[in-house]
Parts: sequence; C-alpha cells; structure tokens
Amino acid sequence: MNNTANTPNFSFELLKTDPETGARAGIFHTPHGDIETPVYMPVGTQATVKGLLPRDVEEAGAQIILSNTYHLYMRPGHELVKKAGGLHSFMNWHRPILTDSGGFQVFSLAKLNNIKEEGVWFNSHIDGSKHFFTPEKVMEIENALGADIIMQFDECSEYGVDYKYAKAALDRTTRWLERCAAVHKDERQALFPIVQGNFFADLRIESVRAAAPYAKYGLGIGGLSVGEPKPLMYEMLEAMRPVLPEKVPRYLMGVGSPDCLIEGVLRGVDMFDCVLATRVARNGTALTSRGKVVVRNAAYKEDFTPLDPECDCYCCKNYTKAYLRHLVNAGEMLSATLLSLHNITFLTRLMKNLRRAILEGGVREFCEEFYAKYGRE
Repeated sequence: MNNTANTPNFSFELLKTDPETGARAGIFHTPHGDIETPVYMPVGTQATVKGLLPRDVEEAGAQIILSNTYHLYMRPGHELVKKAGGLHSFMNWHRPILTDSGGFQVFSLAKLNNIKEEGVWFNSHIDGSKHFFTPEKVMEIENALGADIIMQFDECSEYGVDYKYAKAALDRTTRWLERCAAVHKDERQALFPIVQGNFFADLRIESVRAAAPYAKYGLGIGGLSVGEPKPLMYEMLEAMRPVLPEKVPRYLMGVGSPDCLIEGVLRGVDMFDCVLATRVARNGTALTSRGKVVVRNAAYKEDFTPLDPECDCYCCKNYTKAYLRHLVNAGEMLSATLLSLHNITFLTRLMKNLRRAILEGGVREFCEEFYAKYGRE
C-alpha cells in the first residue's frame, strides 16, 4: 500500500496498515524533515524540553517536539519569538515542531475563564492579568511562532460533563475551526483540526465528520486522557476509527504512557505527545523494559546495575541505579537530566520498534512480548 496525500510543503505516505489491528506505518514529509510514524513527540512546553539540551533530545531519537502556544504567548511573547526568526531559530531546534492551540491550558490552568462565542476571556496563571483568545488570535500567535504543525483553537470539555454540554462544546469547536481555517494562509504550516465530543461515541463520530473537510494535512484527537479510565479512551478510539481520514496522520493529543502508546497505535493512531516522560523523571521514576523503576527507593541503594539492561542510552551505558538513587535523594539536577534522557529514549525506541513490527507483519506479537516484560498498567 502507498497512499499519499500531497500539498505544497507536506505529504503523508501510508506505507502499511496491519490488517488485523489497523496499526499504521508511514512517513510524514514536512519543511523541516521527515517524520516516521508512528511517533512519540517529547514536549518542550516553554521552547525547551525540561532538563535536556536540544542535542540530547535529538540523540534520544526525537523526530519532532511540541511547544505550547499559551505558555509562549504569556512569556516571552509571540512577537519576540517572531523577531528571533521563529521557534526553530529561537530554541535552536532544526527538526519539525508542533504547537498546540493553548485551548487546553486556557480551560485547565487559567484562574478564571469566561467562554463566549467570540472567544475566551481568561486570567493568566502567572500574574492574574486578563487576556482574550479568539480563533483568529490563536492563529496569529501560532503563525508568529512558526511551527510546522499548528492546531486549531478548540473547547476541551471536562470528563464527566453531560451530553448537552459536550454537544455544545463540540459545535463551538467546529465553528472555531471554520474561523481558524479562514484566517490561516501560510502554506508552510499545516493546520490540524481537533476532534472533540467528550465520551459520547455518536458525538465523536459527528466531530470527525465535521473536521474531515479541514483535515488537509492531519487530524488531532483531543479531550481524551483527561482522567477517564483507560478502557473508556480505547472505546472512543474504536468508535472513531471507521470514520477517521485514512490519507493523513492522526494525532492523539496528550497521551504518552507506554501502554497507551501501544493501544493507540493498535487503533490506528500515528502521532502522540505527553509530558509524562520528563515529569516522572523529575520525580525520580524511570520507564524501562521491565516496567517503572522508582530509583529513589531503598531497594536500589546498592544496586550497581544499569537502569535498563536493554537500553544503550548515555544514562544506561554510564551509570547505575545506586548512583541515580544518590542523585535523586541528594536533589541533584543531574538526576532529572539523566532520567529524562533515558525516558525519552525509551519511548522513541518503543515507537520505532512498533513501526518495524508493523512493516514486518508482527505487531500483535511485538505488543504481547512487550507487555510480558513491562506489565500492563
């Protein structure tokens, strides 16, 4: 199979779809390089992946990183980033970048927000100052930041809202998508619409169909992994799968635990991002082929073995669990750096190996072997 969607600066080659599971392997061509899918994207919220040099992120296997529109608007400001030549130049990252719309942060971080049809008034989580995001304003910010992939402004409804509210948020997201598309004209940036609908299968399907005409480059799936049981997230992915566009990459937003990456891939998802890898690293936890390792625990005080026997990252080649435990318990920043480097390497290689298994026809067997060692969360 070789299905290709072409645009002036972007194209997606779907190389193979596993007939049993729907898992997909492809290549997404962008102005700053090719992205082999399925792919995990480390998060660099404030134009940096916390604790790591860009060189280290690249060596860990990252093909693309994500930065946050809301946070970069707050500081240092999108106009300053534009003056610096855009995010790629500003942060010295020369591979692809994706910026989210800031919608999730507006609804989750703002001390106060007021949703109107025109947009959202909200107070800064930094100093309480008042701001107004509209679809047009978000496109202005993302255009100034200059990422390769940009996301529409959407309303992410909370887990547990009723059907009426979920429907209203979905409809507003669709109307805001139309407004985003109307003002976004830069063909060097791929605009992804976002599917909402909370946890109602019929609304999810309706949202996919409403977003599909705008999914010229790709499609985001939002509003999942927001506190719901994991089987419910998988149920929503199953409901959407038959109607998802085939010839563009599908991006499941905010998902990054190893089990969720695997289950997402098995349901036809191509792209993922999450802060989990670096966040748990800063708390002293590693993701390894044998499951999570909480290195601060006393069990590792005299453990002079590598963090993960199957990993050859800089951390695993040079340091032991005993040393990492010492760093964590001493509050040394090197612990976050080494564990973050390992965790990102682990997740990027998981995706690389999943891709190989899809292409070679053994994805189900690969997943079962992975779970046998790692365990199921």
